[in-house]
Amino acid sequence: MKTKLFLALLAGVLLLGACKGSNYEAIRDDKASSSSADTVAKMTDTSKVDIPTTKLVKTADMRFKVKSVQQTGDAIAALTARNGGMVVHHQMQAYVERSEDIRVSNDSVKRVSALRTDADMTLKLPSEKLESFMTEVAHMGMYVTLRKMDIEDRTLDYLSEKLKLKNRQDLVEQQKKGKIVIKNPVNVMLLKDDMVDQQIGNMRTDEAVKYSIVNLSFYQSNFINQEMIANDDPSAYQLPFVNRLMIALSNGRQLFVELILGLANLWVFIIWGIGLWAIYRYYKRKHPTWFAGGIKS
Repeated sequence: MKTKLFLALLAGVLLLGACKGSNYEAIRDDKASSSSADTVAKMTDTSKVDIPTTKLVKTADMRFKVKSVQQTGDAIAALTARNGGMVVHHQMQAYVERSEDIRVSNDSVKRVSALRTDADMTLKLPSEKLESFMTEVAHMGMYVTLRKMDIEDRTLDYLSEKLKLKNRQDLVEQQKKGKIVIKNPVNVMLLKDDMVDQQIGNMRTDEAVKYSIVNLSFYQSNFINQEMIANDDPSAYQLPFVNRLMIALSNGRQLFVELILGLANLWVFIIWGIGLWAIYRYYKRKHPTWFAGGIKS
């Protein structure tokens, strides 16, 4: 009887210890899960992030015809400076549509060309002055063929990058304090590089919100340009007929002298030829039948 009572008490003690141990493990796991949840909650908490003001990025384009491309370009540059902006690109080009050369003299030619001129400009302008600036530029032209303005809302993109940056900053701080261990140092460098890219990206957005980009393209009617240039045709630079005739006569005399000198250089062959011809005539006269028979045969 005593043995049965002892075994019953022992079983009760073991069961009580097992219950306490399982309760302890459950409490410890709950604490660990709570700590991780708190860490994630802190990293994703948006209540401490300032909501940015509306980020509106404005861009504008215009194409128009003017009386003078050069004068209009100068006027637009001056207007941009007065409005606190700057010209970041300015290109003016002239194309020759047609060209004709008119001979004025032997060495001079009048070149008449039909030219087409246009220009492209890119400006950075304070956004609050964009609409008034576009209206004033439109009045510089004869007429406008294209006018466009776009507004892009980047507020949510800006906020997204800001929250991501805050999360990465919190992660780096916890890594420094030893709460989170990042084993690979390369991952730390990549994380910091991402933080820099996000900061620069938001700075670019701020810049785009503050200053609008304006693309202008303008042109003018074709105009005629006349200029006197040197004749580049070598055949046009010949001497007058009389001078050329005198030169030809002089050249003929020179050729005759050269011919006599050439024959003089061949005097030996000439003498030999004359001698052979004389011998032939002599034998032909002394023996006419021999030559006649030789010819017949």
